Amino acid sequence: MIFEVLKAFNLDGPETQYSLFGGGLINNTWKVSTKNGDFILQQINTDIFTSPEEIIENIVNLKSYLHQTAPEYLFVGPIQTNSGQSVLNIGGYTFRIFPFVPESITIDKVVHPNQAYQAAKQFGQFSRLLKDFDVSKINFPLRDFHNLCLRVAQYRQALKLADESRLSAAAWAIQQLAKHMDIAQKYDEIIASNRLKVRIFHHDTKISNVLLHRDTGLGICVIDLDTVMPGYFISDVGDMMRTYLSPVTEEETDFSLIDIRVEIFEAIYRGYMSEMDTVLTSSERELFIYAGQFIIFMQALRFLTDFLNGDIYYGATYPEQNLNRAKNQIHLLNKYTEKIAAFEKFIATIEIKQVD
Repeated sequence: MIFEVLKAFNLDGPETQYSLFGGGLINNTWKVSTKNGDFILQQINTDIFTSPEEIIENIVNLKSYLHQTAPEYLFVGPIQTNSGQSVLNIGGYTFRIFPFVPESITIDKVVHPNQAYQAAKQFGQFSRLLKDFDVSKINFPLRDFHNLCLRVAQYRQALKLADESRLSAAAWAIQQLAKHMDIAQKYDEIIASNRLKVRIFHHDTKISNVLLHRDTGLGICVIDLDTVMPGYFISDVGDMMRTYLSPVTEEETDFSLIDIRVEIFEAIYRGYMSEMDTVLTSSERELFIYAGQFIIFMQALRFLTDFLNGDIYYGATYPEQNLNRAKNQIHLLNKYTEKIAAFEKFIATIEIKQVD
């Protein structure tokens, strides 16, 4: 089927080769090498993204806008089939192809602060360039993706319906999340007060969604634009906090290895604010640290909700995997909370220097 897809995009030929590429969990991805260059082929997971045409429409609209307003920005948009389509439906599957950016690499985890800085700067630049884009022209590929009110409601429903064995196993996690419900209460207050402005954000700011130059390590652009939609800046900043600060991932079950690297926080702040400082309002900037609490708490809720519901959303490769993921995120949240004073001191120092 792959060569049939490549033919539709006029990329077939005797020299064409392809192989699996990257470690994405949602879409299947291949790198395609042809006589005319390299490309990235993706099979869109339509179980998650039920309207792939809307995603492509978003990407095409953003590409057109940036081409007019920021032509120097490298926007990696899809190429078209021979019949002028940006997405191909064939054999019950949905495919799209992007050009491969030469001399670019992706990484799976943050090892040193400059990587965090470069990534944060790229995500900040992306949103800054789109600050005046009409948000009504963008579809919602995952509506309510970061709606904490909804996630809390889903969690409470799961508590009511879960069987006793899962409730018993999750007792510590349930107790811990109860102690952090003030994060949800603050979110309700923030939304009610309209402190956050709706703009276009990426919503999936893990480090592997940034292209870095393979030699210099400098950021090139952001990729994987399926989750780009209207939202709040705390989504992008919070996801960077959740996925960059600790040296281990959400799959780590040795919770003693979970830590908060303050130098990485500082790099995220410097990188993101180098692009977004003049875009964010003063009341938004006050929520920079809260962004990390917001996303980490919400992800812990989602993992625990899925465990209580019988692992029906994320699935599990071993018993209690989602419970362990939830515990992992709770430990991360506790560690993050302990560092808030250090974060505040750093930001205050930066602001004093800017005034001077």
